[in-house]
Amino acid sequence: MLTILRHATRKRARATLFNHPPKLNQTHATKSSSVSPLTDCHSYSIPMLPPAGTIVFNTVGRTQYGFDVFSVDLNHHHKDHRLTDGVSINFNAQFVNRQNDVVFVSERTGLCPFSPALSSTIAQSLKTTTSISLPRATNPTPFSRAGAPFTPPPSTAPPPPRDSPRAAKWYYSPAVSLTGKFLAVASYRSRRWQTNDFRELQTEIVVFPESDPGNRVTASERGGWPTWSQDSTIFFHKIAEDGWWSIFRVDLCDSDLSESRNSYSPIRVTPPGLHCFTPAAFHDGKRIAVATRRRENIFRHVEIFDLESQTFQRITEAINPNFHHYNPFVSLDSRHLGYHRFRGESTRGESTYPHLDKVLSPVQDLQLLRLNGSFPSFSPDGDFIAFNRDLDTNGGVRVVKSNGSKRWTLLKGRTCFHNAWSPTEKNVIYTSIGPIFESVSKTVQIARIEFDPVHLTNDREGVPFKLTILTRDDTGNNAFPSCSPDGKSIVFRSGRSGHKNLYIVDAVEGEFNGGLRRLTEGAWIDTMPCWSPKGDLIAFSSNRHDPGNSEVFGIYLVRPDGSGLRRVEVAEGARERLNHVCFSGDGEWLLFTANLGGVSAEPVGLPNQFQPYGDLYVVRVDGSGLRRLTCNAYENGTPTWHHGDLALCAGDGGGGEDWDQVKGEFQEPLWITCDI
Repeated sequence: MLTILRHATRKRARATLFNHPPKLNQTHATKSSSVSPLTDCHSYSIPMLPPAGTIVFNTVGRTQYGFDVFSVDLNHHHKDHRLTDGVSINFNAQFVNRQNDVVFVSERTGLCPFSPALSSTIAQSLKTTTSISLPRATNPTPFSRAGAPFTPPPSTAPPPPRDSPRAAKWYYSPAVSLTGKFLAVASYRSRRWQTNDFRELQTEIVVFPESDPGNRVTASERGGWPTWSQDSTIFFHKIAEDGWWSIFRVDLCDSDLSESRNSYSPIRVTPPGLHCFTPAAFHDGKRIAVATRRRENIFRHVEIFDLESQTFQRITEAINPNFHHYNPFVSLDSRHLGYHRFRGESTRGESTYPHLDKVLSPVQDLQLLRLNGSFPSFSPDGDFIAFNRDLDTNGGVRVVKSNGSKRWTLLKGRTCFHNAWSPTEKNVIYTSIGPIFESVSKTVQIARIEFDPVHLTNDREGVPFKLTILTRDDTGNNAFPSCSPDGKSIVFRSGRSGHKNLYIVDAVEGEFNGGLRRLTEGAWIDTMPCWSPKGDLIAFSSNRHDPGNSEVFGIYLVRPDGSGLRRVEVAEGARERLNHVCFSGDGEWLLFTANLGGVSAEPVGLPNQFQPYGDLYVVRVDGSGLRRLTCNAYENGTPTWHHGDLALCAGDGGGGEDWDQVKGEFQEPLWITCDI
């Protein structure tokens, strides 16, 4: 949701421009059609709809953001002032007029939108509009874009190679010049997005007139996050040859853009020794605001760099030294500087985060809920959800009511991940005990947890249980259990052979007395299995089509007896990374996380996201009917699918007492280092 605040300082909207949603009578390239989804990016149809139900998933870091938009008066910058109301998260803003109205992005409606730049046309509409609903790309073609659905009229430049996803259509971080005459974007204009390109995006800075978007000129062959000073100078960030993120500038000498000029000569503006990114230019042409990371400080702060004296003025470090500050923006009169940050625990506004939070779904009757935790698994009747609170600490296993009203601790003091509730026993949960993301030889064990559901009462915090280890401690890395629909067997991933393959074990006795059977074998990675509710298939992720590459995974199906192995062809490409696969309640659909949409915003402008496979998709088991469910700049993952429609409790109606405090405990991008 794009929201406007009147008569207050404003923010810069940042991410990608939007595409118009497909019309209902258009056709879409699916696996069953004659059009390749990797070569035709503009064919749409009404896909067959997945069954109704509820999908619960995790979003990395999002629950702790607590973002609000703030500004500081540069004539009295001893304190900043909050511009937004503390509801949900509010971010990526910019000033839109000389009255200092501010437009910003908010997720209060359950929609996680991108942030458009303001053209003169949009700015005019803001005079009479209090909010703008952004169109949503609900069913993009796999790899058809890196997250930027907006497409201007065709350029006169030759099209990209047919085997590349139309890179010229991908646009990030749009910026409008002072008069509104020109736009600048970061674009994969002549390159193709790569699956490992999620740190410094290999984009170009492209400029075009608002009146003639087809006349696109490359201002710099590499760079991102452009910002205008007047109509003639563009500042942007990129990693310099010495390894520091730095701000560069390009001066557009020609009043009219010319395609005959392939590229301008960028000039480095900020010095080495610190990282500078996400610039915002002052229109006096003398200063730029930047976010910085310095060797002596683990926090991201906003500073002003004087272009004449070549000196920095530290702004936010003196105001809030222990908060991260993101994506500065500047008022038209150059007096006010804005940014977004964690609102603080003492500030009025939402200070807790619910166990389950509703996210807007593009499919009617299919509900999306974000979990404050990871690896959810429903109880047989759908009344409860088992999950892991923390993966890097001794978070153990917890249980929450599926209406979000109450949470209990089941197993604590152990590092656990990936849970599977027995489909036949309400009192049995399987989990992996040990560190996640480890080698084949690291000890990780499959465990069976038994408890009495009678203890799941409102007056309890902890629940007594019995723990049974099902795998031998000398067999290495055993993880990702999934239970057969009759409750008798467990399929899991094990590294006991030196390679991560799938095995089936007795659900009660484990491999000690119940025996062990190998399901897959090979020098590759087979992982994250899920047993079909019909019992006839097991789905899993594997790189067996490219065993030497641990960055690519496809979806495979196999029968429990090891026969009928086949790959579910989703995108006809070797670049796909499909993980966390599970079945719908009828066993006809697969839910999974994927990198098919690429990267939806410049990662350097966000808190840490580990990798770009974090959007949710569904597809039929035959590979048809591909449908995208989430479309944001976060890493969404570890989903589960329940066939019923769940009703959440209100925070003041029996829930909220044990919700977690929002403390701003999220990480900066781990790949930004000052050890250079």
